[in-house]
Amino acid sequence: MPLFHQTFLLFALNFLDAVLTIYWVRHGFATEGNHLMATLLDIGDLPFLAVKVSIGAVTAIVLWRWRKFRLAKYGLAVALVVYIGLMGVHFLTGLSALGYVSNTLVSDLARELGGLLA
Repeated sequence: MPLFHQTFLLFALNFLDAVLTIYWVRHGFATEGNHLMATLLDIGDLPFLAVKVSIGAVTAIVLWRWRKFRLAKYGLAVALVVYIGLMGVHFLTGLSALGYVSNTLVSDLARELGGLLA
């Protein structure tokens, strides 16, 4: 996949993450794990969305600007893996919200994942 498409995909996943986070939090299915972003979400949806999209845009611009460097290519690949994993978390949250997966299973998976990352 061309680097431009990867960079755009990263920005799109960042935006989708922001929209899904607002939806899940506002409907009581999840909480925001990042305390800074949770504070912004408490202020309102627009400040949260603006900061989240700004962070994604700056990241995409920096990665695109320095695309010739190997570190930027590796960083982009790592960021895409992380965001694709995050989309998996959103997918599980959706399944849980719809009643297809128990909340206990989601909590256990989150706890195990947190233990692996710590």
